[in-house]
Amino acid sequence: MTSTNPKHRSTQPAKDAIVACLLRMIDEAWSGRSWHGPNLRGSIRRVTAEQAAWRPGPARRCIAEIVVHAAYWKYAIRRRLRGDKRGSFPLKGSNWFKIADPLTEQTWRGYTVMLDEQHKLLRETVAALSSAGLERPTPGRKTSPAFLIRGIALHDVYHTGQIQTLKALQKA
Repeated sequence: MTSTNPKHRSTQPAKDAIVACLLRMIDEAWSGRSWHGPNLRGSIRRVTAEQAAWRPGPARRCIAEIVVHAAYWKYAIRRRLRGDKRGSFPLKGSNWFKIADPLTEQTWRGYTVMLDEQHKLLRETVAALSSAGLERPTPGRKTSPAFLIRGIALHDVYHTGQIQTLKALQKA
C-alpha cells in the first residue's frame, strides 16, 4: 500500500489490509484526494505568514498555531506507537505552542515543513506495524494503536475545518 501522494510513498509497503486501511486514512486526511474538500496539507497551501498569524479575536487560535499543534500530535502518536520517550519534538513544549511574533515567511514555511516531516515519520511508523495487536492497548495505555491512528486522521480533518473557517473569516 502506498500513499495517494507521491511525496509520501513509503519504501516499505503495508504488511496487511488493516495497516493499509489505516495508512489510507492518515494519508487522505493529510494530503490525499477527499470527497469533502481540502485535506490538511491542501488547507495550508498558498497561505502566507500574515494569513497564518491572523487571529479572529484576542486569545483565539491562528492557523500557524494549529499547524504546529497538528505537527506535535503526529509526533506524539508516533512516539506512543513506538514506545519512545518524550523530548525529540523540534520545539520546546507540548500541545499548543507560542508561535513566532512577528511570524516571518521563513518561520511559517519552517512550521509547514515540520508538519510535513512529522507526517512522513508517522506514516513510516504505521507502515511498519502489523495487524497483530493493533486493537489491544499497549502496555501502560488504555488505548490501542489502531484507536490512536484513527484518531490522528480525524484530528487532521478537524483542524482542516478550523483552518478553512479561519481563511473564510479573513475574507469576510
